[in-house]
Amino acid sequence: MMDQNHHSDKTAETQPSEKKTTRNCCNGFKMFLAALSLSFISKALGAVIMKSSITQIERRFDISSSTVGLIDGSFEIGNLLVIVFVSYFGAKLHRPKLIGIGCIIMGTGSILTALPHFFMGYYRYSKDTTFNPSENSTSNLPTCSINQNLLPNRTSLEVVGKGLEKDSGSYMWIYVLMGNMLRGIGETPIGPLGISYIDDFAEEGHSSLYLGNLLAVTMIGPIIGFILVSQFSKMYVDIGYVDLSTIRITPKDSRWVGAWWLGFLAAGLIAIISSIPFFFLPKTLNKSNKEKKASASSVSLPMKNEEKSQMASLTKTGQNVTDTVTGFLQSLKSILTNPLYVLTLFLTLLQASSHIGSITYVFKYVEQQYGNSASETSILLGFISIPSLAAGMFTGGFIVKKFKFTLVGIAKFSLCAHMTSFLFHLINFALICENKSVAGLTLTYDGNTPVASHVNVPLSYCNSDCNCDPTQWEPLCGSNGITYMSPCLAGCTSSSGSKKSIVFHNCSCVEENGFQSKNNSMKLGECPKSDDCKRKFYIYIIVQILTLFSAALGSTSNIMLIFKNVEPELKSLAMGFHSLTIRTLGGIPAPIYFGALIDRACMKWSINNYGKQGSCRLYNSLLYGHTFFGLTTGLKFPALVLFVVLIFAMKKKYQGKDIKASENETKAVNEANSGPLINDAKVDHETHI
Repeated sequence: MMDQNHHSDKTAETQPSEKKTTRNCCNGFKMFLAALSLSFISKALGAVIMKSSITQIERRFDISSSTVGLIDGSFEIGNLLVIVFVSYFGAKLHRPKLIGIGCIIMGTGSILTALPHFFMGYYRYSKDTTFNPSENSTSNLPTCSINQNLLPNRTSLEVVGKGLEKDSGSYMWIYVLMGNMLRGIGETPIGPLGISYIDDFAEEGHSSLYLGNLLAVTMIGPIIGFILVSQFSKMYVDIGYVDLSTIRITPKDSRWVGAWWLGFLAAGLIAIISSIPFFFLPKTLNKSNKEKKASASSVSLPMKNEEKSQMASLTKTGQNVTDTVTGFLQSLKSILTNPLYVLTLFLTLLQASSHIGSITYVFKYVEQQYGNSASETSILLGFISIPSLAAGMFTGGFIVKKFKFTLVGIAKFSLCAHMTSFLFHLINFALICENKSVAGLTLTYDGNTPVASHVNVPLSYCNSDCNCDPTQWEPLCGSNGITYMSPCLAGCTSSSGSKKSIVFHNCSCVEENGFQSKNNSMKLGECPKSDDCKRKFYIYIIVQILTLFSAALGSTSNIMLIFKNVEPELKSLAMGFHSLTIRTLGGIPAPIYFGALIDRACMKWSINNYGKQGSCRLYNSLLYGHTFFGLTTGLKFPALVLFVVLIFAMKKKYQGKDIKASENETKAVNEANSGPLINDAKVDHETHI
């Protein structure tokens, strides 16, 4: 009787203790989930701000598109530097603290990216404009002065400019590259370690729900990012330092640079703030007895017997390091000699390269092609891409689950989705605008005759005696709809007013209806795009929505094809190697070669104080459009061909087998989620799509 009472007392004591442990576990897990959500938001925020600020960075540092592509690719370089360390050692160390450290490094990288703004001095958008801290702004735009040599005055202006500020075309962009690389290093542990922690300590069967909610909450980051970039792009880069009433360019000017640095400061501060909770979380969360037996992928727990069991599981794969390396090489050989995996790897690499290059330069394309400002472009692309991608992914996942496709059926569905996206993509070629009419680039300086090449166009009778600087870019719009590169090259002999309201008179190169008019007046600014181009822009928006939606339909299927065509024990390695390949051969080189080919479409380069080529002021619209879409088409089409080959190969292998996608799906997903590198691969692939 006494033994029974003692047993009941012991049970009564154990139950409150277990409830307390469970409650603490839940509280700790909820805190971790909230902190991880904020870190995912800051991660997505930083990525959107970088992509949206590409054009601003290019102009501010006076660099080419290929150099900007290198800066953009440095994120993947930073990621690759530590991804192996994170994948192997991350699960054995204190994961929350590692994520916290990653957030701090990511935030530091964003702040480092913005720092050059504070050391570079004032932005000079014109070689004939200097900024003085005491006078705020002076301008001296040379007009046509016959038989007078203006070169000494221009030179003196340049010397004054050098004394007042550092050259914007210097190597300060290297700090932006280093900051972006640091951001890549810091971001590496957040995704894989965060997802594996959720998988280990979530209630049984709830990890998928938590991961879905996490990815849904992450969409807040891009939304905030697009809104911030849109607002900051309207602000002049040196806001707070110069009198804005003295700035004569507008946000639609090809030389305008917005307050790009504010976005990186905001992203950096949010990332650092998101790191704080992780340092107060435990290495592990104690599960109840029922939950402990359900954990299939649990990692190091702070108990000696569990550590011993981990060591035992390691020794099963090999008694020493040599055996482990040999086993790894054999596994790697196994997936690389699997034709289905290799085909999937190459086609997803081509697709990812196309997406990465397109995402990097689509903002610049819309600005240059349709004449939109950076602010308008950012908010527009943000609000058509996010809903389109989200709706496409949801619909694609629903269709696959609803119709319970076989593995070959999944491949066919993915092919149909990407084929539809490709056909919509081809419509973009018909939406490319004609080149602007620019005297000295597409037309002779008198505006009468088209030229075969924009290189070394000879001066005309109206400006040959004006002693103009051919490198100057101060565009004016004539009443005839032709843009002139500068008041001097337009043959203007006088001006009135100042700053934004300045008007130039007696512009001899401006002709109306074939007759020269000496009394023509002109204002600063390029001529707007034609009405036909504006109509094409509205169609372009619709086409982008359809293209993104149809591409997103097949994104989930692509992920499934990667790990379902290999042996179950090789799923983790297959996803990890896929992620490594995409980052190395897609994420790093794609922005660089896209940028290098886009540079070839430039008609007017800026020239910095040292006489070196800077950033592009004006592109050949036709060549830019054909280059941009030609590259993406050249990557998408071979991917479709490989898709067809993959389907035939899968039919041959699975002939007579009815392999449903739903079979052992939970097991497959759990196995694919078991390694930190793998989770990173899945999230990264979805981001690229």
